[in-house]
Amino acid sequence: MSYQQRPRELTPQEREKIFSFRDKYYYSPRYSDDQYEYRHVALPRELLKIIPSDYFAENGTFKILAEDEWRSQLGITQSLGWAHYDCHAPEPHILLFRRSKH
Repeated sequence: MSYQQRPRELTPQEREKIFSFRDKYYYSPRYSDDQYEYRHVALPRELLKIIPSDYFAENGTFKILAEDEWRSQLGITQSLGWAHYDCHAPEPHILLFRRSKH
């Protein structure tokens, strides 16, 4: 997937409402292959109703988000090096991340 048009920056009120869900984010254990380390982040399903539609692709999953978008707009916290690379289409609230092992 490639980056599409960046979603708009959230208003302070939208960000506050989204951030109120951060304690309900699920961060999976890390798993890996020869090239990458992976993990997924599951957001609460009810959060999808609050996040503006320009954060989503036509199929209803999240667009591929740049690091500043998933960190500062959605409040996802991870160590450095992680990149959002895909979404789990059957469950649009799950964002897939990876980082190079090298």
